[in-house]
Amino acid sequence: MIHETVVTTCSIDGTPHIAPMGARLERDSVVLMPFTPSTTYDNIMASGCAVMNFTTDVRVFAGCVTGRRSWPTLPAGTVPGVRLAGALAHTELRLVDASGDPARPVLTLRRVAEATHAPFTGFNRAQAAVIEAAVLVSRLHLLPREKIETEMAWLTIAIEKTAGPAEREAWRWLTEATAAFYSNRESLHDSHNERACMREPT
Repeated sequence: MIHETVVTTCSIDGTPHIAPMGARLERDSVVLMPFTPSTTYDNIMASGCAVMNFTTDVRVFAGCVTGRRSWPTLPAGTVPGVRLAGALAHTELRLVDASGDPARPVLTLRRVAEATHAPFTGFNRAQAAVIEAAVLVSRLHLLPREKIETEMAWLTIAIEKTAGPAEREAWRWLTEATAAFYSNRESLHDSHNERACMREPT
């Protein structure tokens, strides 16, 4: 089973990096499979550790995929890293193995410390919709526009019915990023067509 988490890592100079990431939990281990190039991958390989954060603040997921990566953090307790200040719980991890395809390596990390900071009351439909939309936005360059627009339209129903202020803010970031992506693509297409016309013989 893949759990949607937020992974925090630090570079050698201590600069935090925050990234939403699916994690596979296997008893005392956690498996991460970041695509490369990846700051998360580089930081884990350099420091040998990471922190897995569990949060219902879906603005973190939406923010990270729309360029808003600055979120409050606190020092981790055992590993040289940080955790999300707003995490409901976090697990501190140390790298034990790196293998697999260089384009998407398999990182196996051992749980070395865990802490709970606040009760988990469950996701509502809007929070789940934001996470699904954040995944779509991270893949705008890979998926057909029709698929993106169809799925976003379906997810909008949950936003309209169950979202609170935080979920609506996160949704706005995602829809603005989607609109900007397609607007830029259309501008590039129009510019290409104009250049092509200028090159045509008269």
